[in-house]
Amino acid sequence: MTPEEIKTKVRAFLLKYIKKPDLQDDEDYFASKLINSLFAMQLVMFVEKEFKVKVEDKDLDIKNFNSIDSISSLVTRKLGC
Repeated sequence: MTPEEIKTKVRAFLLKYIKKPDLQDDEDYFASKLINSLFAMQLVMFVEKEFKVKVEDKDLDIKNFNSIDSISSLVTRKLGC
């Protein structure tokens, strides 16, 4: 799976909850207050289920989940792409 394919899936998931069709790949949606910290657990569960990776305790850093780019990087590392 390419980073662009990962980003496409992440963007589609986020746009179900964020009403911002022009969401940028590097936009920090937590800092922008588009989503809250409770949504972080939904993101973790989505990443694990969608990409079939295990998010470990060391991965539970908001920097790994605060943008489409950061999630794509995390998944890419986990998949060994």
